[in-house]
Amino acid sequence: QVHLVESGGGLVQAGASLELTCELSGRTHSSWGVGWFRQSPGNEREFVAAIRYSGLTTYYATFARGRFTISRDNAKNTVYLQMGGLKPEETGVYYCAAQDGVASVKAEDYDYWGQGTQVTVSS
Repeated sequence: QVHLVESGGGLVQAGASLELTCELSGRTHSSWGVGWFRQSPGNEREFVAAIRYSGLTTYYATFARGRFTISRDNAKNTVYLQMGGLKPEETGVYYCAAQDGVASVKAEDYDYWGQGTQVTVSS
């Protein structure tokens, strides 16, 4: 089992940047793929970005490509999501999730989830 804790959320103005952090603990010797998802009130959880254990393969939602960067430091068991040019409609709870092996773009493929961190973008 692996535990995930997100941090770095907060209140920012439109156009600002923010870096989210996902710390993994527990069975960290496994090759976990990690994904970031977000959910706003009344909407389904949507894929943002994912990264394989090697860090060499990444996946992005169309809206994230060019503005967001996912990266990881396996020595620290940490995955990062650098977000730029944030928009008010991107307000929501951001979650990281872990999957043994590959990193999927589908939420249902992930085995473990963090509690989420709130990101609020004001206009």
